[in-house]
Amino acid sequence: MKLVLQFLSLLFLIVPFSIYGQDETQSDFTITFGSCNKHSVENLLWDDVLNTKPDVWIWGGDIVYADTDNMIKQKKIYDAQNAVKTYQELKVRVPVIGTWDDHDYGLNDGGIEFTAKKESQQAFLDFMDVAKDSPRRQQEGVYAVHDYTLEEGTIKVLVLDTRYFRTSLTKDTATRKRFKPNAYGEGTILGATQWKWLEDQLKNSTADFNVIVSSIQVFSNEHGYETWGNFPHEVDKLERLLVDSNAKGVILLSGDRHISEFSKKEVNGLSYPVIDFTSSGLTHSSTNFSGEPNSFRIGEVVTSKSFGTLKFDFKSKQVVFKIIGNDGFVLGELKQKYPSN
Repeated sequence: MKLVLQFLSLLFLIVPFSIYGQDETQSDFTITFGSCNKHSVENLLWDDVLNTKPDVWIWGGDIVYADTDNMIKQKKIYDAQNAVKTYQELKVRVPVIGTWDDHDYGLNDGGIEFTAKKESQQAFLDFMDVAKDSPRRQQEGVYAVHDYTLEEGTIKVLVLDTRYFRTSLTKDTATRKRFKPNAYGEGTILGATQWKWLEDQLKNSTADFNVIVSSIQVFSNEHGYETWGNFPHEVDKLERLLVDSNAKGVILLSGDRHISEFSKKEVNGLSYPVIDFTSSGLTHSSTNFSGEPNSFRIGEVVTSKSFGTLKFDFKSKQVVFKIIGNDGFVLGELKQKYPSN
């Protein structure tokens, strides 16, 4: 088993001077994703996203910065993002899916208490061009499943809603951190209905890869901002579900932090490590970032504007993860092989 795990272990490589145009990575399917975007700031990266020839773009949250319960104002901000020419070009050529985070939800660090969440959900679904008769219009929360079937294999993308049902956070009054973990067992991120949906999706999944999109980081839990680590029992519940469901090739995508990084965790009972790929900072990033602990981090934190790509090779069961900046510069790369059965 030790040799198997070593064989499956990931490789990390920083390639700060590599240009995407030189990339020859084999890919049967390409996911691109990112978060933290302002329409009022120059959107530099959409042409670079298109240059990766993606099969789908996934919003990881903070699509816009509205922070309002005024739906007229929120719609104007969404409309302004839709009016960005380079984003329009992306939408014409690439399917767009995704979730929200607090700033497009409408309340900074907001959760279940946000009074305009039902109206905000409809505004979000309008922006995402979700049909008026879609079941997502009737459910509470914006979570959704997207299945991609190719001759070579299948990918299931599970988009979570970490806002609509998320209960109170615990403020940290003893340190300079914003939040500290709740007492174990106290509170929820997903809520009972969404948890049941996620369990059903994973336990019934036959996909070769299962990509879970969370607007907040899952594994990085020491920085004191929003993270699944503020609900440690929810992290344990997710890990148990990954093991019990026997879902293949589970990958986590996250945003929120205005930095990009790779985190990896060996989950007891899984034959492969779980990667939490954080891509955050499409139009603005933490250029004054001075460092923070993350015991699961692989490689270095990227603090410049960037987006993420995942290239899937079904034959080799390998996924190549990349952090890409303006003009196609590859700022970080990680390769991960997965079990063949």
